[in-house]
Parts: sequence; structure tokens; C-alpha cells
Amino acid sequence: MGIGVWQLVLILLIVVVIFGLGKFPKMAGDVAKGIKNFKSGMKDGAEEATKEEDPASISKDEAAPEASGDSVSSEKKDAP
Repeated sequence: MGIGVWQLVLILLIVVVIFGLGKFPKMAGDVAKGIKNFKSGMKDGAEEATKEEDPASISKDEAAPEASGDSVSSEKKDAP
């Protein structure tokens, strides 16, 4: 059971009555931009998820550096 043609026409008519014909194109454009941003966000999220799953794709710069005592002790020396 989906939304039929007559239901869509009724919804469109109600929107036009409430907001008027002048604001309708702007609202439609805003909805289209929102959908576009949502789709791009979903695509970016999917790319990040696949990147996290594949450890071979992580470069050495992105990998966690190994802990060394020299860097920690030099930071403590500089602190008052």
C-alpha cells in the first residue's frame, strides 16, 4: 500500500494553500538541496566505513605513532 496519485495531489494542494505559490519553488529547491546533502553525507559515511574496515588502506602518517619515552620526557621538561 503506497501513496497513490490522488493522495499526492491532495498533499500538494494543501501545501500550496498553506504556503502560497510564491514560496513553493523556494521550498522545493530547499528540499532538493537537503536531499542532495543527505545523499552526499551517506556516501561519505560509507566511504569512511570501508576505509576503517581495511587496515591496509591506512597510511603510515594516519597510523598511531609508537609511544617513545623521549617525546614525553621532553614535554615534561618544558612544562613549569
